[in-house]
Amino acid sequence: MVLYFIRIFRYVLGGGYLTREEAIREIRMRIKNVNLIKHSLAVAAIMKSLAARLGEAPERWELAGILHDIDYEKTGNDMSKHSLIGAEILENLGVDGEIVYAVKAHNSYHGIERRRRIDKALYCSDPVSGLITACALILPDKSLEKVTTEFVLKKFDEKSFARGADRNTIKTCDELDLSLEEFIDISLNAMKEIKDDLGL
Repeated sequence: MVLYFIRIFRYVLGGGYLTREEAIREIRMRIKNVNLIKHSLAVAAIMKSLAARLGEAPERWELAGILHDIDYEKTGNDMSKHSLIGAEILENLGVDGEIVYAVKAHNSYHGIERRRRIDKALYCSDPVSGLITACALILPDKSLEKVTTEFVLKKFDEKSFARGADRNTIKTCDELDLSLEEFIDISLNAMKEIKDDLGL
């Protein structure tokens, strides 16, 4: 009962029940692939920066990024289940419904309408983190330090590079009234802020 009221209090303050530390603990319990955990942290950093830029709730958006792939190792490559099972997990954890919906909507397989800005942000932040990571990994020092927005934009136009980073999905950043250059710049700087956590 005490935990219930603590979670309600956190929700009222805009956090979405879980703290950042609790959310990370939850994904570490369910995800063993280190690179997937780093991906979740990268998306979370991007989401937090986007929220700050757009006047939204950074902590809530960061949670959506941390938790968006919580079911990935359970669903594997079955896109018909991915994000739906994740949403069930999050509901059972008492996560805010707005975050749960964004997690469901980030998997385009289901065709779920992206209604809110958090939905739209998570959708385009997911693949751009992979594109930026790939840009860092082809450099001699495999570091984000020397990656520039211009370099990422150049690689964006190379369709054979980082094929898994869907360009059309990334370009939906315009639904947030951000140009591609602005979006990549925000995302890159967000990831640079946590480069040690990402091992980049």
